Amino acid sequence: MISELGTMGWLALVVAFGAIVPIIPTGAAVSGAAALAFHDHPLLIVLVIAAGAAGAYVGDLVMYAMCRAGGEQLARRLRWLRDEEHLAAVKERLHKSQIPVLLVSRLLPGGRVPVLLAAAFLGLSWRTFVVANAPACALWSVVYAGIGVAGGSIFPEPWEGVVAAIILVLIIGQIVNLISKRRAARQQAEAEAA
Repeated sequence: MISELGTMGWLALVVAFGAIVPIIPTGAAVSGAAALAFHDHPLLIVLVIAAGAAGAYVGDLVMYAMCRAGGEQLARRLRWLRDEEHLAAVKERLHKSQIPVLLVSRLLPGGRVPVLLAAAFLGLSWRTFVVANAPACALWSVVYAGIGVAGGSIFPEPWEGVVAAIILVLIIGQIVNLISKRRAARQQAEAEAA
């Protein structure tokens, strides 16, 4: 049991670091851990979900603090701020409905950083962010652990389940990115036509 807790601690650290450095595939880490837990001891999946959610939550808090402290200057230096029009649209959506936007942004690949920037630039209160981000991180962890369990349940060997979970996460991420790009292109075309 002690080794499992240590493993979950490492998972939380990897996810927290990945939330701060957004190039690390944190969803794949949670999915892979859930696939392994499914084969080792299915009740460990609850610990995987808790570790993933805790890591995501801590990482998001650090990232939000960086966005609030550094502002647009830090965002430009780290190249987080690429599309001013997209950021303006996110700010508008966030101003209208804060909690749903924070929830959805955690689930969309590449959606979290623009929303955190917009929230910081709008001056979203810490209290609102802390409260709204907790269920977002929990939901994110449950979704990616579910992907891992699905991958782990299909294949008899743990390593096959981990590979399947990671591939599934990558495919889902690419599909979501493709849909987002098509939607943005369609909106831009409609705006140009109007």
